[in-house]
Amino acid sequence: MKLSNRFVFLTTLVFIAAVTRLVPHYPNFTAIGALALFGGTNFSKKWEAFAVPFAAMFLTDIVIGFHPGMYAVYASFALIVASGFVVRKRKTVPTVILASVFASVSFFVITNFAYWASGVFYPRTSAGLAQCFLAAVPFFHYNMLGDLFFTAALFGTYELAKVKLPVLVKA
Repeated sequence: MKLSNRFVFLTTLVFIAAVTRLVPHYPNFTAIGALALFGGTNFSKKWEAFAVPFAAMFLTDIVIGFHPGMYAVYASFALIVASGFVVRKRKTVPTVILASVFASVSFFVITNFAYWASGVFYPRTSAGLAQCFLAAVPFFHYNMLGDLFFTAALFGTYELAKVKLPVLVKA
């Protein structure tokens, strides 16, 4: 099986972005949402759009360590990849920005809801849910800024590379 230059380039970008989880950073200021969105938007085949970002995420999780709430992180990650399928139909700067904001919000809602639902730190009541979400708010802006920054970096790098290296443009 011969890998296309485009596939190799996209995969390399995704794995470079995943490394942001391994270097010192502000809490939640990583490229995770951005690489999921980028993968969903740019890989030609749906299985590649899921497999490459999930592989990058899993490999960094091996280094960082696993935790009980990972199912929620991976569920939100899958939703973000799938949202990239919508963006690929109409890839414009506004739709990419909107999808990046969606990535941040969906990650926040899904992972914090799962954290609350575990019942470990917050009672399973509406007050407990509100408490959980309130406690997570200080971390949300780093997540949003990270998603926006890395989305711009990934999509911008790829668009610039397509201009310089026409072999990266889909046939």
